[in-house]
Amino acid sequence: MPTPLIELRNLHASADGAPILRGVNLTLNIGEVHALMGPNGAGKSTLASVIMGHPGYEITAGEIFLNGENIAEWTPDERARAGIFLAFQYPEAISGVSVVQFLRQAIAARKGLEELSVLEVRLDLAEWMDRLGMDPAFAERHLNDGFSGGERKRNEVLQMALLEPVVALLDETDSGLDIDALRVVARGVRTVRDEHPEMAALVVTHYVKLLDEIKPDQVHILVDGRIVQSGGPELAQEIETKGYDAWKAVDA
Repeated sequence: MPTPLIELRNLHASADGAPILRGVNLTLNIGEVHALMGPNGAGKSTLASVIMGHPGYEITAGEIFLNGENIAEWTPDERARAGIFLAFQYPEAISGVSVVQFLRQAIAARKGLEELSVLEVRLDLAEWMDRLGMDPAFAERHLNDGFSGGERKRNEVLQMALLEPVVALLDETDSGLDIDALRVVARGVRTVRDEHPEMAALVVTHYVKLLDEIKPDQVHILVDGRIVQSGGPELAQEIETKGYDAWKAVDA
């Protein structure tokens, strides 16, 4: 069998001594899209942050493998350079740093280069902005400064396109978006995946609407830090009908 792209084995994590993840097992293979759903406070965003190496969380047991290598002790920048990408639920604004400046630095780090041509970045940026239906003036604006919620999320998709990750963690990309903005962002994610079909994605979401646009191969339900059920896309529809109460009872 081929080596999984990402594999979590009995992953436990805590914040400030309080347990949040309580033994998560999860496997993503090349090109797969998995959805992670669950009630508020279940640990969904924590799981994405722990995979990315957020220093606010401590791994207390278990392992995280990327292409068969245990990366649990790696720093966030080491994980990012290896191709793990996190699209934030609430992307931060960085005043004084333009989108193109930020991407130039990020792409150089991702590719292990000390320097990257501004012209090369601008050409790639212009191509992807056109494909994602974004105004070219967007590139000169300060990163997320004064951006609407939809613009911030589209900027995350733009970063994902240019950084070419091997696995993308999309942390509630649909949060705060109306249905039209959600469709624009989802279309952008599909466009990136069409260009990079080997990229895997873990989509963290509360809502089935996003999964109607980004078709997952598997859906996982996380309750109280544990995956209590996994299944196909039909599981998301079951959640839409029943809510999470049935799975809360299972976890109890």
